[in-house]
Amino acid sequence: MPSSLDKYQAKRNFAKTPEPADGGESVAGQLQFVIQKHWASHLHYDLRLELDGVMKSWAVPKGPSLDPSHKRMAVQVEDHPISYNSFEGQIPAGHYGAGKVIVWDKGLWLPLDDPEEGYRKGKLHFALQGQKLGGRWTLVRMKGKEGERQPPWLLIKEADDFARKEHELDIVTARPDSVASEQRAHAAKTPAAPAAKRSKHSTAKATPLPTTMAPQLAVLADAPPQNAEDWAWELKLDGYRMAARKNGRQLQLWTRNGKDWTAKMPALAAALQHLQLKDAWLDGEVVALNDQGLPDFQRLQNAFDGEGTTDLVYYLFDLPFADGHDLRGQPWLARREALQAALDASPGLGDSVRLSEAFAGDPAQLLASACALGMEGLVGKRKDAAYHAGRTADWIKLKCGQRQEFVIGGYTRPKGTRTGLGSLLLGVHGSDGQLVYAGNVGTGFNEASLRALTAQLQKMRTKACPFADPERIDYEALWVKPQLVAEVAFAGWTGQGRLRHAVFQGLREDKPANQITRERSTTMPVRKKTPSSTVGIEVSHADRIMDKSTGVTKLDVVRYYEQVAPLMMEHLQDRPTSLVRTPDGVGGEHFFQKHLQARAMAGIVQLPQSLDPEHPPLLAIAGAEGLAQAAQFNVVEFHTWNAKRDKILRPDRMTFDLDPGEGVAWPAVQEAAELVRVLLQELGLEPFLKTSGGKGLHLVVPIQRRHDWDTVKGFSKAIVQHLAATVPQRFVAKSGPQNRKGKIFVDYLRNGWGATTVSAWSVRARPGMGVSVPIGWSELGQVSGGAHWGIQSIEARFRKGNAPWDGYAKAAVSITAAMKRLGDAGQASGD
Repeated sequence: MPSSLDKYQAKRNFAKTPEPADGGESVAGQLQFVIQKHWASHLHYDLRLELDGVMKSWAVPKGPSLDPSHKRMAVQVEDHPISYNSFEGQIPAGHYGAGKVIVWDKGLWLPLDDPEEGYRKGKLHFALQGQKLGGRWTLVRMKGKEGERQPPWLLIKEADDFARKEHELDIVTARPDSVASEQRAHAAKTPAAPAAKRSKHSTAKATPLPTTMAPQLAVLADAPPQNAEDWAWELKLDGYRMAARKNGRQLQLWTRNGKDWTAKMPALAAALQHLQLKDAWLDGEVVALNDQGLPDFQRLQNAFDGEGTTDLVYYLFDLPFADGHDLRGQPWLARREALQAALDASPGLGDSVRLSEAFAGDPAQLLASACALGMEGLVGKRKDAAYHAGRTADWIKLKCGQRQEFVIGGYTRPKGTRTGLGSLLLGVHGSDGQLVYAGNVGTGFNEASLRALTAQLQKMRTKACPFADPERIDYEALWVKPQLVAEVAFAGWTGQGRLRHAVFQGLREDKPANQITRERSTTMPVRKKTPSSTVGIEVSHADRIMDKSTGVTKLDVVRYYEQVAPLMMEHLQDRPTSLVRTPDGVGGEHFFQKHLQARAMAGIVQLPQSLDPEHPPLLAIAGAEGLAQAAQFNVVEFHTWNAKRDKILRPDRMTFDLDPGEGVAWPAVQEAAELVRVLLQELGLEPFLKTSGGKGLHLVVPIQRRHDWDTVKGFSKAIVQHLAATVPQRFVAKSGPQNRKGKIFVDYLRNGWGATTVSAWSVRARPGMGVSVPIGWSELGQVSGGAHWGIQSIEARFRKGNAPWDGYAKAAVSITAAMKRLGDAGQASGD
């Protein structure tokens, strides 16, 4: 079959050029980018973005510019293999592309729209997380000349915190060298840092290889540290911490609590025999990857429960000992380079042993990207810090949601049709060493895990309650010896010290039960000037309480919108947006703002007057900084139109807001949503669901932009009238508290010109500060209300992100056929 690399391979003689012919692997859950500086017949820069298993490539003659006013020509060239990302060297004279090549920048790229569709249509909107480049960028394909083999594109930097006028910073002139050269230069400035390729570590203290090694552990932090440039960041992987000890031909794999698991992972042990070090201690994380290349903790457990451990991947991130030298006193950056050099010199390791990627840049944006990718979070490491056993603030972890280990002290019997057990009773050890009750978990199981766990617990039954505070347990419980450790994700802690919205993730065999305590976050140093957001926006009155019921502050709201920005911008992009401001908190007066008025806000743009000639110009959110700046000016809610700026007269969606009246219980709202869905699907329309953040639900229907506002609004009204006539005991077609008492008003009025609906991921300006969240139809039965998630319990949901709305764009159809079907249905029912 033809390959997209055929052109690349046909142009090169791999017997004579050092370039790779093919190969290279994707990094788990990441899309890589590289920019190579290439002295060919003319100096240029090659931008490469990983997509569909290859590196899509563009030659940029002048190189990238951080100035949004500069549009750089980018000529599309043939796809390159992923292995080309690390290529540096000299392409011989007389061969295609002859000249010197260096890796000028590298890192990750995050698509901000569907990348395949964007590439096909000629507009890629993305963020870069590199060592030199960051923030949002756009690649736009030009029409070009007819028959042109290399279509021209434009590379444009978008206006954000990474943008700079060229007279302020010409990035290609200011930083001309390869990233490897810059790292070596940085390491050379660090006292006692060994050279990148030095294998004997002559500056390190000589010592025999220890028989044991206590690992360094990270401290949970509630915010990124001051001076983020002093830190490096790695993805927090969902696996088992593992240390490898190599002593000549002897190789052992040790868990965090000192168990020898070598026999459990023979394939990894065999691969590590190829490490070109005589002796060493290595530190890393063993994971199992799912079909999307993301760490999957359940799959990891299954591997050790009988499915086999041949497909495990060992991500290495530290080298405390190597070739008779103790490197623990060396800076992290020096140990990192020594580890990189050792792995580069060991080609026989294969694909199962990998280097954990390290990133530089703004940790808030890195964390938001990690959460959007479905990762656990980030681990930050101080670049100049030594390796210390135990927990130290030189390593910190920033989590997408709360998650930790608990000791299982008992369980309850199942109810109804459930088998095995009802819920697990969990505990943590207090400062006095006693096991304290922390709540229960009854979700996250499947039939197989229920059976296996129940069988295991039955063998551990005991008559004695293991908890020091049994009076706090209001369940009829079966006690077990406190020996098993469960990993649990949860929304937060109650004031009584119990878990909220707990979800079972699996058992952990690598951590001893007697060491499990409640994980408490550490507040890292903040900037000395005015309190600020994580990207440096100064926040006035940062400690102002926005909601007395939760204690949420203004700074909390700003930071929330920075973190959720990659997810929320999908729903805000190019839509006229209205803002709800609450200067005195959600309990005070609310102001609805549709226009910028006299106040300019960075990241919020004023749309052309022509879009709505009878009123002042509308506004739109241009990016993450616009969300944060709006929150700084006391904005809590963001409401959007049902049309985009480029075709403002043609709506691209219909919205139905299920608004329950007095006396309507939540199960009735859930049932009503299913009924509306059935009707819409019978009409040939596909609705997508989200919580309102209040007491109802929103159904959003993507449509093709073929009809005007009046037609769309009239059709949505006809749908609601049909519902009210067909199921009058449940629905009404008129608004007002009296009309919907005991019933549900399906609000179609949001489909008119100028009407808005609260955006997905927007916080609501009401007590509890609920969040409007996209959900899948299969999740409807698990949601406890329209305000199921609040600003303090939302982070765990970032891992799922917008995935419940996958296929949204492709689901858009013309409503012409649907209008005819509804008319036919009305005639058949006598309407």
